[in-house]
Amino acid sequence: MKIILAPDKFKGSLTGMQFCSAVEEGIKKVLPKAHIVKLPLADGGDGTMEVLDYHLNGTRIELKVNDPLFRPIRATYLYLNSIKTAFIEMAEASGMALLKAEEQNCFYTSTLGTGELILDAIKRGAKTIILGIGGSATNDCGIGMATALGYKFEDENGQELIPIGKNLLKIKKINSNDVHSELKAVTFKIACDVKNPLFGPNGAAYVYGPQKGASKSEIAHLDKGLEHISNLFSNTFNLEVYDIEGAGAAGGLGAGAIAFLNAELKSGIDLIKNLIDFDLKIKGANWIITGEGKLDAQTLSGKTIHGVINSAKKQNIPVAALCGSVDISIKTQEQLGLTYVSSIVKNVSNLEKAKKNSYNNLVYSTYNFIRSLSKI
Repeated sequence: MKIILAPDKFKGSLTGMQFCSAVEEGIKKVLPKAHIVKLPLADGGDGTMEVLDYHLNGTRIELKVNDPLFRPIRATYLYLNSIKTAFIEMAEASGMALLKAEEQNCFYTSTLGTGELILDAIKRGAKTIILGIGGSATNDCGIGMATALGYKFEDENGQELIPIGKNLLKIKKINSNDVHSELKAVTFKIACDVKNPLFGPNGAAYVYGPQKGASKSEIAHLDKGLEHISNLFSNTFNLEVYDIEGAGAAGGLGAGAIAFLNAELKSGIDLIKNLIDFDLKIKGANWIITGEGKLDAQTLSGKTIHGVINSAKKQNIPVAALCGSVDISIKTQEQLGLTYVSSIVKNVSNLEKAKKNSYNNLVYSTYNFIRSLSKI
C-alpha cells in the first residue's frame, strides 16, 4: 500500500516533519511494509522555508537587515542555486513576531528589511523570487521594500520620506530613477491567499490594522494613505490595483508587489506544490493523509488541506485528515471532498495539554485509522 503524508504544521505543536514521523509510526504498527512517502507542505506562511529546504535542499542565506522599526537584526532566506530561485518569508524581517507587544503598531513600521532580503537574492543571481507574505507587522503598501530596491518616495518639497505607513499620505512623487538595474529581469511570485482589496472597509487597514496595534484614528489615516498611493500607482504606472484580489494582503504589500516588482499574486499552496512536483509524486497512491492544527470552514479558502484535496481529486485518491481540532459539519466535509476526518485529541483536554500530547495522540489516531482500513 502506498500512503502519502502531506500535512501542514500544527502551529505551536508539531512541524510538518514531526507530523510525518508520528503518522509513519502509527502506520507501521499495523502495516509494517507500507510504502510511505513524506511530502510535508505549507501555504507560503511561516514554516514554508523549512518545507522547501526539506524537499529541494537549498542554502540558507543569513544577513543583517532592518527589522520593522529599523533596528539591525539577522534574517535568513532560502536560495536554490540549481534553479536560481529564492524563497523569502517577509516575517523574517518584517514580522509581528519580531516586536514586543508594546512595540506593535503598523502606523510606524516598515517592510524595508524584506526589500533588503530581496536585494541580496537579486545580487546572488536569483531569476525567480517567491515571497511569502504572512505574519507581517506592517501597513506601508510595500514602500519600505521598494526603498531598499532604489525607489524614493518624496513629499511636496522633494524630500525623501521615511517609508512607513504614517507617511503614505505625504507622498507626492514616486521616484524610480535609481531602481536596481536587475529588478526587471527577475520574476516575482507572491504566495498570497488573502482576498482583501487595498483600502476601504474590507481593506488592509480596517481589517488587519487593529491586530497590528493601530488605533482607530491611525487606522483611518492609514486607509486614506492606501487610497492615496493607489491613485499614485494609477498616475505613475498606469496601474489600477485597488480591486485586485489580495492587494490588501500584508498591509498592502500585495499591491506594492504588483506595482514595484511586477509580481503575480498566486495561491501559496499551489506555488509550493508546483515547486516540489507534488502531483507527480502522489501518482499511484492508495491514500493521502493530511492534517493541520484546526480544520474549519477557512480550509475552503485555499489553505494547505484544500490544495491537497484538489490534487487528490484529479487522481481519485481518497484523503484522510487528522487534525488537532475539527470544526466542520458533514456537509462541509463533503464539500471539501474528505473521505475521513478525525480530531486527534484524547480525553477532556485544555489547549496546552493537547499541544504537549499531540505527537502521541497522532500516533494513536493513525494506528486506529489504518487498523480500520486493514479490516475492510
